[in-house]
Amino acid sequence: MPLRHLNHVNIRTGKLAEMQAFYSNVLGLVSGPRPGFSFGGAWMYCEGLPVVHLVQVDTTPSAASAGLRLEHFAFAANDMPGFLEHLGKLGVPYTTSDPPGFPIRQIHIYDPDGNHIHVDFETAPTTPGT
Repeated sequence: MPLRHLNHVNIRTGKLAEMQAFYSNVLGLVSGPRPGFSFGGAWMYCEGLPVVHLVQVDTTPSAASAGLRLEHFAFAANDMPGFLEHLGKLGVPYTTSDPPGFPIRQIHIYDPDGNHIHVDFETAPTTPGT
């Protein structure tokens, strides 16, 4: 039973509308079909797959109270200059990092609930010693 891919991330939030707007406006995810659960929420889609499940709760849980250990989740993307321009227009703060020895640049952002997300862009491979 080999794993195929990460299916989705589930986030409990007391800011459903704000979170939907962030994932749509900042990351380009699209709100789509969701089962008729007895609680509010939204499924946010990327390339036809529901990758972020938002679950509406009265108050956003703190990491300490929920005992969460998730540090971040990430997306792969294309067009880093376009993405950075988009973040700038929206006033979304970000930082960058370059994992040593890997041809990617990571753009780090935080959603309205403070969840850490990074978006990875491929860069030109480096040759050792150059």
